[in-house]
Amino acid sequence: MHHLILVIGIVLLPKAYTLRCYDCGVEVAEACTDKIIECPEQGQQCGVLGILSYAGSIKIVEINMKSCFFGEQCMEGSANFGTARIRVSSRCCSSDLCNKEPISAAPSTSKPNGKKCLTCLGTTCSVTVDCVGSEDYCISTQVKIGNGTADIKGCASKQICSNYEQLGGIIGEHTSCCQGNLCNSNSGTGAIPLLVLLAPLLSPLLASFLFS
Repeated sequence: MHHLILVIGIVLLPKAYTLRCYDCGVEVAEACTDKIIECPEQGQQCGVLGILSYAGSIKIVEINMKSCFFGEQCMEGSANFGTARIRVSSRCCSSDLCNKEPISAAPSTSKPNGKKCLTCLGTTCSVTVDCVGSEDYCISTQVKIGNGTADIKGCASKQICSNYEQLGGIIGEHTSCCQGNLCNSNSGTGAIPLLVLLAPLLSPLLASFLFS
């Protein structure tokens, strides 16, 4: 009898609740088209991710994404590679379809914070770049170029360094960060054109957009 009651109780248990969120894959901001999905895992929130790459105050490309995120994917930060910067901004919320509005990853107006890291220019990676705002780490990563890879270096926020795996390859591959001025001094491969530098900014979709 007790076993029967247990079985009936399990059958009647309500389905684990997950949120319904707007979903828009990695797209150039103006091309983001929403659909509605049910989050595949409990604990996920509805999220909006904005990624902006720019040189100086000139916007190169802006990317938007909406989907189900885990809490650690909701953050703000930037990476500064000297000739270009990438700014990431995301927002999470915990009610159905609360991620309708896009988010803008506006260029940072922060001033230099006193930290310095190495970046790549010319044929070596020995040029110094001034970190700004929350960029308190030095970063080294790799981007794919054709069948090979190239090293890029610069400054990055702690949030970028702590969550680059959760960011799904936004920054690059084989990423490492360190604290201390010029601590990213391992050898690197030299000149990387600006558009190639921006290629890791999310998936083959963006790469095809940049190089088409």
